Amino acid sequence: MTKLSEIAFARPGRAPSGTLIVLAGDDLRLGAIARSLGVEDVVKRAAAAASFKGKAMTTLDILAPAGVALDRLIVVGTGKPGDLKERDWARLGGAALGTLGRGRQATAVVERPDGKKTPASAAAGFALGAQLRSYVFDKYKKPAADDGNGDRQPSSLAIWSAEPADARKAWRAGEALAAGTALARDLVNEPPNILGPVEFAARAKELSALGVEVEVLTEKEMKALGMGALLGVAQGSVRPPRLVVLRWNGGKAKDQPVAFIGKGVVFDTGGISIKPAGGMEDMKGDMGGAAAVTGLMHTLAARKAKVNAIGVLGIVENMPDGAAQRPGDIVTAMSGKTIEIINTDAEGRLVLADCLHYVEERFKPRFMVNLATLTGAITVALGSQIAGLFSNDDALSNALAAAGEETGERVWRMPMGPEYDKLMDSRFADVKNAGGRQAGSITAAQFLRRFVKDTPWAHLDIAGTALDSPQTEINRSWSSGWGVRLLDRLVADKYEG
Repeated sequence: MTKLSEIAFARPGRAPSGTLIVLAGDDLRLGAIARSLGVEDVVKRAAAAASFKGKAMTTLDILAPAGVALDRLIVVGTGKPGDLKERDWARLGGAALGTLGRGRQATAVVERPDGKKTPASAAAGFALGAQLRSYVFDKYKKPAADDGNGDRQPSSLAIWSAEPADARKAWRAGEALAAGTALARDLVNEPPNILGPVEFAARAKELSALGVEVEVLTEKEMKALGMGALLGVAQGSVRPPRLVVLRWNGGKAKDQPVAFIGKGVVFDTGGISIKPAGGMEDMKGDMGGAAAVTGLMHTLAARKAKVNAIGVLGIVENMPDGAAQRPGDIVTAMSGKTIEIINTDAEGRLVLADCLHYVEERFKPRFMVNLATLTGAITVALGSQIAGLFSNDDALSNALAAAGEETGERVWRMPMGPEYDKLMDSRFADVKNAGGRQAGSITAAQFLRRFVKDTPWAHLDIAGTALDSPQTEINRSWSSGWGVRLLDRLVADKYEG
């Protein structure tokens, strides 16, 4: 949930009497609008006293600035203006909101400090970053007593732009994106006793209010389809699994849909191959892939994207009940392939195996992208800054990489090949579900590849980026909502009619 209640766009007017936010380059130069408000000398004096150099994303907070009718002046550094990228406008908005704090009202002048034309998308990007930064998840915390500064109240932001009408138009898509990202963060942050498979499916069903067609498959229907891999994971829990199909039909009837599949393990104990106790509470976030797909579908519907999109959520709980599957069991996936269970903690790939086959067979999509907090091994390789990308298609991989650079949700393509595939061969079944410690994220991807035929496909391993990721200008939440912005940009740039 966000604590920024209102964002408005307007043409520059008289200097506000409250809080003003301006941007400064690495030479401390301000844009024309900011200079017209008479704050340039104040900024230079304060910057000299505070050794503020205008470096990118640094801030200078000037209280009761002398010589101007302002309560507060916040300066946000852009660094070298020539180095500004599209994604940096959101970071600037987040940095500004972080300095402003909650329960405040402010006016932000969004303009390049070097005098070059500022696109309307910059103001919308600034607003997106501010909205994302304002997110907090505090629904289970007792509200703190009001300290007199209004910290229990949401903030509001007026953005001055040379082209407010165009900025307002661009913000319609940004507002949908902020809401979708917040939804993904909410789902991951929810405690596991509150958000089980049935409850997750109910939350996804709320997207019908936006025009999304929602279909929920129960355990009985999945058995009829032969989804033995997914059901094998779920059989140790008293909470029944769900498969949710989300359909947004924003394109032409004849248009081939694009498809997104999310791993939705609402809590992962590891099953019989139980995890260590330390940090197990974080396994409520093992449904980060399904959360991202839900947030993406919200975004596409809310901004009326001109695309036909499918979102599929495989939602289960992995528990060590007496009925749980065992290492050594063999299950039959919907595709007909048999799988030897080596490690019950390698459960997400079993869920995705049936989901991928189901989507490919039923919907014949233009491409499939699955997201999953799949392996700890990917964090060893890439840390928490970049997600692992595995794919059978160069064009799709390149499009994802480009979208990642534009949004800041970056991906890095990892190798795949037959030499790794051999590590997943089983003595007793068609494939086994774990291949040992070496190349763990690659062998997991090779497992998934066996359940995809010829459809262009990409697997995003988001174990490092979806939760407990590094704090940034636009996120201070344990859950980042990673993937919503990336995939929305992928659709907008490459696949939207």
